[in-house]
Amino acid sequence: MGSSKDGDSKEPPFLTLVGGSLAAGESAPPEGVDKATFQQLNGLKREHRDLDTEIQALVASVAVDQLLLKRLKKRKLMLRDHISKLEDSMLPDIIA
Repeated sequence: MGSSKDGDSKEPPFLTLVGGSLAAGESAPPEGVDKATFQQLNGLKREHRDLDTEIQALVASVAVDQLLLKRLKKRKLMLRDHISKLEDSMLPDIIA
């Protein structure tokens, strides 16, 4: 259960949940992750957060457009699913 110097110097891959954000100064993708995929993932997370803000504002407004609200929520769910698939593809397959 000891640790090696190599294990101490490397940081684990940095992944976040759907609602999470990058740590300050984090701009490079984790080791073994395609830069384009990492940028796409960050863009989808940003769009997901923006949709959440837009949905909250729409719900708080006096005149709620139910059709628009339903479309925004559906888009948000589709983004969440896409984000999950990208995050899963970034994780290595580990056979226990």
